[in-house]
Amino acid sequence: QVQLVESGGGLVQPGGSLRLSCVASGSIFSIYAMAWYRQAPGNERELVARITRGDSPNYAGSVKGRFTISRDNAKNTVYLQMNNLKPEDTAVYYCNVLPYIGAKPYWGQGTQVTVSS
Repeated sequence: QVQLVESGGGLVQPGGSLRLSCVASGSIFSIYAMAWYRQAPGNERELVARITRGDSPNYAGSVKGRFTISRDNAKNTVYLQMNNLKPEDTAVYYCNVLPYIGAKPYWGQGTQVTVSS
């Protein structure tokens, strides 16, 4: 079994910053891809950013230039640095981990990010 624990969400004013973290533990020895998704009320879950081994990260157009995804392979951890946050960034953010291509992906429980004055 694999467990994902997210942290770092909260309430922030427009223009502010937050850093999300997600630690993967359990029966996992290497991770091919790590990603962050988000889901706002009434909307479908959408990809925010994704990073794979040996490849450049990719971002949703709405966050490009403001968000940065990174990973620490030694710690099985993925981060999402979110700068210049906007009210439309308000959502539950979910961590997603793919151990290898074709594997079942794992999801975190989600962490709430609220951008409001």
